[in-house]
Amino acid sequence: MPLFARKDDLGVQAFVIALLNQNCPALRNQIDGPRLEGRVNLTTVVMVVPIEEKVPQIRRAFTAVTKEFSSSGVAVVVDHPCGPDEALLGFRWRGSITWIRAKAKHLHPLGGGFFQIGFRMSKRLDLADHPELAKLVF
Repeated sequence: MPLFARKDDLGVQAFVIALLNQNCPALRNQIDGPRLEGRVNLTTVVMVVPIEEKVPQIRRAFTAVTKEFSSSGVAVVVDHPCGPDEALLGFRWRGSITWIRAKAKHLHPLGGGFFQIGFRMSKRLDLADHPELAKLVF
């Protein structure tokens, strides 16, 4: 039986290597072309508050997870295809939530009902200017 187990291991290893190669950011750049800025893979929880007509839609807030960051952008993985054009993104940081205004740049399907929204982050918000955000916790 050890011979068959080794063959199974090799099959698993071949699949994992192919999967990693397909999703590796360095290899993806060769297909898509170089990016202006590097990315850091980081998965963390983020709260997304859609903005419509310049007003944060607190009742439509939802949580998601990040996929990767640059110094001014973030990719967020969501389970629905409709992404807001603008949003407030809440990140847990040092015992509180830091809010950042962001504009959506792209929405791509990932498969299995998941989508990636690419946001360009533009401004860190002062919670005193947006007291309605204080009631949102995650």
